Amino acid sequence: MRVLVVDKDHQAAETLALCLKKHGHRVRVAETAAAALELYGCAELVLIELELSDLDGLELCRTIRANSTTPVIAVTSRTTELDRVLGLSAGADDYLPKPYGQHELMARIDAVMRRVKLAQDAGSAAEKVIDHGPLRIDASAREVRLGERLVAVTRKEFDLLWLLASRPDEVVSRAHILDRVWDFGAPTASRTVDTHVNTLRNKLGNRSWIVTVRGIGFRMGQG
Repeated sequence: MRVLVVDKDHQAAETLALCLKKHGHRVRVAETAAAALELYGCAELVLIELELSDLDGLELCRTIRANSTTPVIAVTSRTTELDRVLGLSAGADDYLPKPYGQHELMARIDAVMRRVKLAQDAGSAAEKVIDHGPLRIDASAREVRLGERLVAVTRKEFDLLWLLASRPDEVVSRAHILDRVWDFGAPTASRTVDTHVNTLRNKLGNRSWIVTVRGIGFRMGQG
């Protein structure tokens, strides 16, 4: 797999690159966000240290996510819960604080790439379209439309909306959403779900599209 490592610390980047190469991956290193923006289009996975010299790593995540579905993992020295929430909200598919073990890193990479493949496989089925009133969610195109309007969503926002819309009569718990969409299920990360729900509500233009069921989770509304 082609992997882009983005880290301003040359030694740390080379150490990570060596680890990835030992596992059979082809690796390129970018020490600035500017260099990363030139190279990410050729990568199948991007690993980003959020502390960069020329641009905040969160902005780099947002830029990549706005222009590409290439999976991104934040591998970073920012370690607080808020940092994790911000990183995932910026479009990272996973978040791994430093220091970490090589086995965990490889497991995280495998998990992210499995989810990407599952999403691609799901999208290949023509019947994978959900119509919920004027809201149309198309897994094959990874598109959300509200009437004639295309709603721009991130990978995680799409997966979250698809999960809720596929169970229109059910309340889906935060823990289940974390397990299905992020695959880490940590209770302290539940704010991540709320952040993505609020962003989706804003993009859909009406908070009633996603209904909060206090103390349990969320369900689809009618907009």
